[in-house]
Amino acid sequence: MDRGDSYADLPLLRTAWLYLHVSLIILGYTAFFLTFVAGVMYLIQERELKSKKPRAFYHRFPPLESIDDLGYKSLTIGFPFITLGIISGAFWASSVWGPSWPLDPKIALSFATWVIYLLLLFARWSAGWRGRKAAYFAIIGFVAILVTWGTNSGLHSFVSP
Repeated sequence: MDRGDSYADLPLLRTAWLYLHVSLIILGYTAFFLTFVAGVMYLIQERELKSKKPRAFYHRFPPLESIDDLGYKSLTIGFPFITLGIISGAFWASSVWGPSWPLDPKIALSFATWVIYLLLLFARWSAGWRGRKAAYFAIIGFVAILVTWGTNSGLHSFVSP
């Protein structure tokens, strides 16, 4: 490929499966960002409540239960989007590359991130995780998203011109 060419010129990057995949992943990441923000807010508000002299955050943040509820709702919205995004990406990749696409590091990290959120969702449903545990796990999940997103500069390794 010449230096003047771009990734946008590749026909495999102009398929409906790819647009669906990227759209679903972005929606899922957006919801998980809200889950992350709720986790951070929960930890800050909890610390403020336990301190003898609460600072400005205490009066600006909603109650702990509301913050935890925001984290849970955004988790339950984001998880189906990420799941469908991974599935649509798998359909797209297998139609273009066949069986070799699962060897991509971004796919392995995406699956690991998906498992983290699956465990958080399962722990909230079955073990009744709320509050601090859920907040820490939401933060861990978002760090995993950042690591996944940073792998291969946003593109999968099998999308090389």
